[in-house]
Amino acid sequence: MQHFQFQTVGNIISGLGSISELKTVLTEKNYKRLLLVTDAGILQQQLHQPILEILKQLQLDYAIYSNVQADPAEQIVLEAVDFAKQQNIDVVLGFGGGSAMDVAKIIAVLSHPAQTQQLSDLYGVGNAKAPRLPLILVSTTAGTGSEVTPISIVTTGATSKTGIVSPILYADVAILDANFTRHLPAQITAATGIDAMVHAIEAYTSKIKKNAYSDFLAKHALRLLDQNLKLVLEDGSNMQARQNMLFGSMLAGQAFANAPVAAVHALAYPLGGHFHISHGHSNALVLTEVLKFNAPAAKQYYAELMCWLDPRSKGCTDGLCDLFIDHLQNHLDQSGLVLKLNALGIAENMLPQLAEDAMLQSRLLQNNPRAMQMQDALQIYQAIYA
Repeated sequence: MQHFQFQTVGNIISGLGSISELKTVLTEKNYKRLLLVTDAGILQQQLHQPILEILKQLQLDYAIYSNVQADPAEQIVLEAVDFAKQQNIDVVLGFGGGSAMDVAKIIAVLSHPAQTQQLSDLYGVGNAKAPRLPLILVSTTAGTGSEVTPISIVTTGATSKTGIVSPILYADVAILDANFTRHLPAQITAATGIDAMVHAIEAYTSKIKKNAYSDFLAKHALRLLDQNLKLVLEDGSNMQARQNMLFGSMLAGQAFANAPVAAVHALAYPLGGHFHISHGHSNALVLTEVLKFNAPAAKQYYAELMCWLDPRSKGCTDGLCDLFIDHLQNHLDQSGLVLKLNALGIAENMLPQLAEDAMLQSRLLQNNPRAMQMQDALQIYQAIYA
């Protein structure tokens, strides 16, 4: 077995109703004032009320920052950090989808009284340094896995996304309670579920840091997601299936936090940056074409995953690889998501720009099992155009 290092969140609490454990988490420390980081939609739906009830029971003072937006821009992150610094907080709780949790991670670092770094210092791998404030993350979607990753994504400039990757971003506690996903619309459930599947697949095929531990997690994540996504889309009130989705998403997050994602994400980012297509939907758009591109280098892995998902699968490696890609396409076809760029109002003359921007994601592309050039990316965008 090859040498590898594996890191993850130290305390993970999972189960329906597990948000009640937040009371114990908070009473273990003598916190004075908590910052709840979320978005306006969460407040409008009153999803945060169980958290506020716990804070009131504990008589713990708190402030709320709720201006987080999807694919948060630098200005929003800076605004959030400034707000946090004014609140004299000593613990941060990120509550929402990936964007809310990503912003909470950055706030925990930059609002620590002894922190000297600026946001611009954090971009890249390993640049964010201690100290940071205590950090608790509670996910409201089964997709990003951000609650267990050391990654925050910020929209820099007009359209580009930049990653902050550092072990200091691992939360102290992650809570997985699918009750918060109960009323998610089917389209968001589908997009986030596909996103989690992509995390598992790309972790399993990651070129540089693929390892036995991440492989184990990725396989189990993909099986959970594969078995439960259809159930949730058919019946959104199936809470056991929703909890399975949330747990699968977390396992996939642990996997790709240690064996990073690759070309699917690299090609998805420009779609989000230019056209504000959700991250999960962007991944869904490019998924099967990237799998086809990768097949010459990754067919053995895809065949292994197909046999893992369905032990009855028979055939040669090439046949099992094709079956796996068809299997994922079937999930996409049943997702209800729009899967062609022209149907989303994207002009065909934008495709070269998308390909050029995808090539800027070198942090991701270096993990791809097959080297990708700009012409390859362009051909993938062309294949999903109409």
